[in-house]
Amino acid sequence: MRILFGVQGTGNGHISRSRELVRKLREDGHEIEVIISGRKAEELKEIEVFEPCRVMKGLTLVTYKGRMNYMETMFQLDLVRLMSDVFTLDTNGIDLIITDFEPITATAARIRNIPSMGFGHQYAFRFDIPLARGSIFEKYTLLNFAPARYNAGLHWSHFNQPIFPPVIPQTLYSKQEAAIVPGKILVYLPFEEVEDVAAFIQPFNEYDFFIYGKVRADLDDGHLHFRGYSREGFLQDLMECNGVVCNAGFELPGEALHLGKKLLLRPLDGQIEQESNALAMEELRYGMAMHRLDPDILYQWLLLPGQEPLRYSRTVDYIAEWIGSGDWEGLSRYTDAAWKNIF
Repeated sequence: MRILFGVQGTGNGHISRSRELVRKLREDGHEIEVIISGRKAEELKEIEVFEPCRVMKGLTLVTYKGRMNYMETMFQLDLVRLMSDVFTLDTNGIDLIITDFEPITATAARIRNIPSMGFGHQYAFRFDIPLARGSIFEKYTLLNFAPARYNAGLHWSHFNQPIFPPVIPQTLYSKQEAAIVPGKILVYLPFEEVEDVAAFIQPFNEYDFFIYGKVRADLDDGHLHFRGYSREGFLQDLMECNGVVCNAGFELPGEALHLGKKLLLRPLDGQIEQESNALAMEELRYGMAMHRLDPDILYQWLLLPGQEPLRYSRTVDYIAEWIGSGDWEGLSRYTDAAWKNIF
């Protein structure tokens, strides 16, 4: 098949999971063209696997100090540019459009009546799973930002719904397991300011914190270890750590659960997806959540033991098989198989 694949570039999680599915689909013989939107080309890292790909403006959600900034989000919207990109997008000969929450490809599929498939965590919310309270606007945006005809939703548990397990990077299957370093904690809070994160964890000097996010360069300051962007370094620290403190996105908590790391989530205020993820994490008893940088909760969490690894399946194998089958209405057959050996 000839597939147009849209990737939302605003979060590293979208890029991480799409990287795995694009690689698998190409291995299966499909011809893939990739569009990335939502982030400037010069800000994108390690996207060689997507080539040939194009970078477009798309839509971006603006945050500040751990909260959604809807006013700034509205100011930076360029709907004229968005629709221009939709109508000038060349879809001749495309058999299927896959969108990982990417609005240009999703809108083009709907306007031109091309079969479309939503791939990612956001598409799990079309099924009966934990959903936090939120405004009508928030719920509408979650479900209609980049809708698709068929939905390959992802979550940490199936909740008795036809959704897939998380997509785990191939590296975490193929690498030999790293030895756990006592007292090592991975911190990834990209929506918080670095100085706020440092002040939050500074008192707990019996632990070593490896901090990623808005960090420009590596710096070791006592028990605080600041790290600039490095996918390889990040995954190594993830494998070695005892636990992970992070925003309530989806991909990193899934990787941590796969490896058996304890989790403390800080959802982005005003973002219904992250609030829902925090709710699900606590309902499943897979981890804890805090709704501000709360030292008391961090203290309680640091004393907790680890947990058993969930060892998720190679989800992209099942999704790629579903895509290649053409039986897109028969979703549950493939989701059931993906969960079969996990619980």
